[in-house]
Amino acid sequence: MDGSADRRLSLSVGGDHPADTNLVMGFDLSPSSGSALLVAADLARRLQARLHVVHAIDLSDYPIDPDASDWEEQAQTTLALEKETVGAVLKTFNGQWTYHAWHGEPAVLLARVADEYDALMVVIGARRDGFGAAINHLLSRSVSGNLTGRRGHRPVLVVPRNAAGPDQVPLT
Repeated sequence: MDGSADRRLSLSVGGDHPADTNLVMGFDLSPSSGSALLVAADLARRLQARLHVVHAIDLSDYPIDPDASDWEEQAQTTLALEKETVGAVLKTFNGQWTYHAWHGEPAVLLARVADEYDALMVVIGARRDGFGAAINHLLSRSVSGNLTGRRGHRPVLVVPRNAAGPDQVPLT
């Protein structure tokens, strides 16, 4: 371990039933991640599993202008919004869930939490669109590629952006 687990923000929320099965879900504010959260919550409900939502804090959580006088406050506001969004989406979820956020490579953090809870699978949204995502993809393998590569040993469910049912509106 590199010590980043010591700085992890974790929030646990109780549920109506005990859970023997665990699912891990990677989350950010992208539309595909919103769809993946809805699918992961539905799977957790059906499997009576505990859901562990993981957010890897990265540059997208910080404002563009590093010289802004309230740069750190803007970042904290974004991180709080992410946590509140997860809580709002999971408000009607009867099961147990946790929220984890800390700095690090998303695939490594997801694998670490999946190993920690012996997760049945990892659920992630499909690759993000846009210029920043394209640059990131050129510089490193995708999260799904890293989770399913040689070192991956858990099933990974990649949820497309439009996977939410007609009565569930994904995050925008």
